[in-house]
Amino acid sequence: SHVAPCGGRLQVVDDLPGLQRRLAGELESRARAAIAGRGAFSMALPGGSIAEAFFPTLAMLAVDWSRTDFFWIDERAVAPGDPDSNYGLASRLWLTPAGVPASRVHRLRGEAIDLEQAARMAAEELIAIAGDPPRLDVVLAGAGEDGHVASLFAGCGTGPRPGQDALVAAVYDSPKPPPRRLTLTMPALSGAGLVVVAALGRSKAVAVRDALGTGGCTTPLAELLRRAKASLVLIDREAALC
Repeated sequence: SHVAPCGGRLQVVDDLPGLQRRLAGELESRARAAIAGRGAFSMALPGGSIAEAFFPTLAMLAVDWSRTDFFWIDERAVAPGDPDSNYGLASRLWLTPAGVPASRVHRLRGEAIDLEQAARMAAEELIAIAGDPPRLDVVLAGAGEDGHVASLFAGCGTGPRPGQDALVAAVYDSPKPPPRRLTLTMPALSGAGLVVVAALGRSKAVAVRDALGTGGCTTPLAELLRRAKASLVLIDREAALC
């Protein structure tokens, strides 16, 4: 483990089981401290390959899930039962096995016809739980091959860039399907007590290298790591090859 140029911590671990143990230890200690200190812990979850790789392990942590509030960093514009739903994936791999109470689950309603209204409602819920401005305890995110994070893509959008003011934004032109999404924005993500970025495989190596470098990279991943109060980047050997 060493300090990355952006000010966060970078840890390269040989294999997935090692990464699972490292992330599990970090989350368990932070959750226990938050619950002991103020009676609650809050985090925002990703979807995709990071969810599949880590959620079954995290579901078994010795944490009081009845005192843990779950949010999502982004969601596709699909119903919660759709195979592409980030909430649905988390429900199957973590929330249901761990017995998380429904009152602690704050999903992004991607199936809403009016995504702008859904974004406003999600922002209100985030503020109600995590404060104004919100300060989630942990944000867990993956890294896109193009350096995107959540559903914040470089150059995405024809209007104001998502994330300049709002906490939750509707996205209509995602370069990855489906084009319609909801996403936490940079202020909501970077305001967390800890931002954890996990990246697996050689295809993520360039994006991680550029984001951690000192060359003025402008990808959303690089911006998040620059703006985060504290960050931990967990990568395997393949993602560290650049």
